[in-house]
Amino acid sequence: MVKAVFPGSFDPPTNGHLNLIKRGSELFDSLDVVVSNNLHKKYQLETQERFDLMKEITEGIANVKVSLWNSLIVDYATNNNISVILRGVRDIADFGYEFELSMMNKQLAPHIETVFLPTEQKYFVLRSSSIKELVQLGADVSSMVPSNVEALMKKKVVLSGG
Repeated sequence: MVKAVFPGSFDPPTNGHLNLIKRGSELFDSLDVVVSNNLHKKYQLETQERFDLMKEITEGIANVKVSLWNSLIVDYATNNNISVILRGVRDIADFGYEFELSMMNKQLAPHIETVFLPTEQKYFVLRSSSIKELVQLGADVSSMVPSNVEALMKKKVVLSGG
């Protein structure tokens, strides 16, 4: 049985993330989607909101589990007998960054492999930071994020007076 983990901050979760999760769930026997916090990032959505959104958008995928984790992803993988880290890449810049992370993770945990899955073309331009800006400017993002994500983001803009 090959188990994989798909880590990310998911601020916000996008249709690109969901596409990678669905594809990953078909490649692996189980896929843990791990919502993490990066201490160096400023988030629009709270950790619990991101976790709840991911639970909602993945609930129909039988072999996917959503978890919270605030430490090294290789530790999560080791603790859960997971042998693969799944990462999506959109372009060369993403690949360079993800490749460096994979080398660091391999040094920390040689028993864990990283698998890169290229983004499908229709999701190529989806970046969480761009989506946040588009929502603040009142743009239609319904083709970019699941409906529950769009609703929460619009609500947060209204509540913040933005």
